[in-house]
Amino acid sequence: MRALVRETTLTASDFVLPAFVEEGVNRRTEIGSMPGVSRVSVDELVRDATEAYGLGVKGLALFPALDESLKDATGRESLNPDGLLQRAIRALKREVPELLVITDVALDPYSSDGHDGLVRDGRILNDETLPLLASMAVAQAEAGADVVAPSDMMDGRVEAIREALDDEGFTDVAICSYCAKYASSFYGPFREALDSAPKSGDKKTYQMDPANRREAVREIELDEAEGADWILIKPGLPYLDVVRLAREQTHLPVAVYQVSGEFAMLKAAFRNGWLDYEACLLETLTAFKRAGADIIFTYGAVDAARLLAR
Repeated sequence: MRALVRETTLTASDFVLPAFVEEGVNRRTEIGSMPGVSRVSVDELVRDATEAYGLGVKGLALFPALDESLKDATGRESLNPDGLLQRAIRALKREVPELLVITDVALDPYSSDGHDGLVRDGRILNDETLPLLASMAVAQAEAGADVVAPSDMMDGRVEAIREALDDEGFTDVAICSYCAKYASSFYGPFREALDSAPKSGDKKTYQMDPANRREAVREIELDEAEGADWILIKPGLPYLDVVRLAREQTHLPVAVYQVSGEFAMLKAAFRNGWLDYEACLLETLTAFKRAGADIIFTYGAVDAARLLAR
């Protein structure tokens, strides 16, 4: 009876697995604040992606962990055709060709400043950052990315990226815009994973105020008008009202990101014997789907897919 009248159904094909890639061979570097999650070399990334795809997880979101020596103020390494991210994309498309490869567009993994945009005298330069983001998206598309995902929150970047992709013939490469990315305190473990925390200041001048909801509507409208194919809300659980608002506001697919801090809390509570990790993971992911999300980015994608297959 419960199954027949269930209003929300969760499947492995709803999930995108975020993955951290690093240099080396046969390497797995555990991330202390994210139990069960590691930075992995390209060969190990392919193994993880193959396993996830076999379990029904159809998408993977890539984030590169670069050596400090490769970082500079303008993120030039992001354009290197033989850079870590580009090699990882090519390996995934060669070995798991049907996997949807989603790549992050932002300066912070490549920036010596640790910010998502160019910095001058302590200020983020919105307009000057746009050509860099557009070139980065093209470089990722050239390597084989299926979806580029600007997470930088610079105004106008979706339009700049769409025009650049189209000009270079990548009209089929989609844009998943982090249209409502909040200046959240839940990102700490992610910044540990990539060593990408700002070297000075914070990201509050370009990420959204957690107190604001109506502002998300304006961001959705702008990104949709500029050519976004999906929109994404980040973080997830503290912003279910924004997920619902997004679902009511647009006909575009709505993605939500269960961020590193949300995942870490579940794992920490489980390790202390306070919560059932498996049950709480599925309940949380169901809440995202019930709120209106079509796509769920989660570090628990493989765990959830295994549980759903039982």
